[in-house]
Amino acid sequence: MGEILVEVATDIPFGHGVPAQLGISGDALNVAAAAAAAGARTGLLAILPDDDLGKAIAARIAELGIATDLLTFRPGQQGVYLVHSDPLGQREFSYARSGSVGSTLGPSDIDESVFASAGAVLAGGIACAISESSRTAVFKAASLAQRFIYDPNYRPRLTTASAAARALAELAPQAYLVTPSFPGETSALLGVSSAEAAAAKLLAMGAAGVAVTCGAEGVHLASPELSEWVPSVPAPAVVDQTGAGDAFVGTLAARLVLGDPLPQATRYGAAAASLVVGGKGGTGFIPTFEQTTAHAEGQPVCA
Repeated sequence: MGEILVEVATDIPFGHGVPAQLGISGDALNVAAAAAAAGARTGLLAILPDDDLGKAIAARIAELGIATDLLTFRPGQQGVYLVHSDPLGQREFSYARSGSVGSTLGPSDIDESVFASAGAVLAGGIACAISESSRTAVFKAASLAQRFIYDPNYRPRLTTASAAARALAELAPQAYLVTPSFPGETSALLGVSSAEAAAAKLLAMGAAGVAVTCGAEGVHLASPELSEWVPSVPAPAVVDQTGAGDAFVGTLAARLVLGDPLPQATRYGAAAASLVVGGKGGTGFIPTFEQTTAHAEGQPVCA
């Protein structure tokens, strides 16, 4: 669940006359696309504009294998962001999303029977930050879910560290899994200096499980019964790091719901994330699960 965005991507920094490619992205869509590709039956709760652009976005969502039943169309302005592809991950996004139709998502948009019966419900800190109604919707979803998976996805342009930390503290006790990144999010939201300390603090807050992503160092997993490092999977090619974290979360969640143990699901998530960076944009390349499996096993993958 969350906000869908139109993506305007360039290969070089912005300027008049620079050629650009339009895409459909946003963390919620990127996560859902990865979950669908990993084999899960996936729906996406989002609000789209009731115009031709909204229809085009819905068509792309369906093209990615995501059910469109939970989409709602209403009058409003579609959110947009501009970004130039950056292999080093140091890119700057420029957003036009304030008051977007996507930010009107609210608790009344949640079908309680759907959310209570879903194998997992995924939401992130961006959905908590874009509006009060969206934040309330995330909290309602967490209260209904059998497995609530929360990616803090802290964005300083959208919210303060203190507000993001409060949301994390309130949602952690309802979370089946929390997926913060180290060191940025763990330092800003938890005030700790190691992945192990971040996991321990989230478990103490009441989270059932934690997967701390640590870039090239891998992923630190923790639960009351488990403490384990899952190594990273080197990327065959790096074109654009947009959406890599979302691919990790979506793939991991899908494989958990489908019965894989947490370390194996995490390995698949890491493999999917390292393949996604070979494409341009948030959904420029979504690997099939066969490609992800081959990559996780060290086999060559043809995009």
